[in-house]
Amino acid sequence: MNNVSTAATTPAFADLHLLTVLAETRSYTQAARRLGISKASVSARIAELERVAGVPLVRRTTRSVGLTQAGQQLVDETRGAFERIAQSFSGIRDLAGTPRGLLRVSAPVALGRQYVAPTLPAFLQRYPEIRLDLDLSDRFVNLAQEGFDLAIRHTQAPPETHVAWQLCPSRSLLVASPDYLRRHGTPRHPSELAQHACLAYLRQGAAQTWTFERGAGRKAERAVATVEGPMRANNSEVLREAALAGLGIALLPDFSAASHLGPKQLVQLMPEWRPLGFFGDAIHAIRPWSPQVPRAVQCLVDHLRQVMKGGFLAANS
Repeated sequence: MNNVSTAATTPAFADLHLLTVLAETRSYTQAARRLGISKASVSARIAELERVAGVPLVRRTTRSVGLTQAGQQLVDETRGAFERIAQSFSGIRDLAGTPRGLLRVSAPVALGRQYVAPTLPAFLQRYPEIRLDLDLSDRFVNLAQEGFDLAIRHTQAPPETHVAWQLCPSRSLLVASPDYLRRHGTPRHPSELAQHACLAYLRQGAAQTWTFERGAGRKAERAVATVEGPMRANNSEVLREAALAGLGIALLPDFSAASHLGPKQLVQLMPEWRPLGFFGDAIHAIRPWSPQVPRAVQCLVDHLRQVMKGGFLAANS
């Protein structure tokens, strides 16, 4: 009888881990996806954990999932143990010598389509025990909350709470088609952009201004241009195609513009003026901080460094 009674009041360790994942994702759907189980299973296991605990652990609303005070206390006191278990298992698994496991990777649409995805078959052939989920999106994902192992992003300064590897330098380029320039003239100074049709990147909460710098050090000159135009989009490939069609002047990351630079496609404007603070000056691979990086992640980072070394303008010159 004692054994039965103890079993009935002892939570399954897997259910405790499920609660920590739910605390990170704040979503039954995301927790189910992270753990590879059904949403119904998540709900049933949380209900069983609450039955064993004897108190509510999860606070459900129509829009989100949160933890009660008891649930948060339980997560706070067990999270460290589960992190140490995951690190220990990762270290032991890496001793096997062959990188393996599922990698969930996020990348911008244009960069992912043009420069990441084409290199992945060779990577996966080299490491046949690695599986890879590539999510292409121009939004900034929450890596820990959504369960991504790695994000590839162009940024000025990666967050200090994450591990970051610089893959290659990157630049922003101001471009237009020869047809547009024939019809509307070529701007020589950022202040002239106010009289042109400009194709701006659609970013929530961002003012439609482009900032440029010429020179360096104390003699550097800055100029800010307020831009307007017939079209905005949150994807650099869309803006590139609009610029190629002669719709206006676009500010693009070099990985979207590089393969289309030329006298018959896109002309770079005002090369002496460096665009500042829009797309970032480097491509980084970023992951949530941990004392140990899984070998599969490190192998992918090394692969991307190799295929992107030198940057995008050099690759297309």
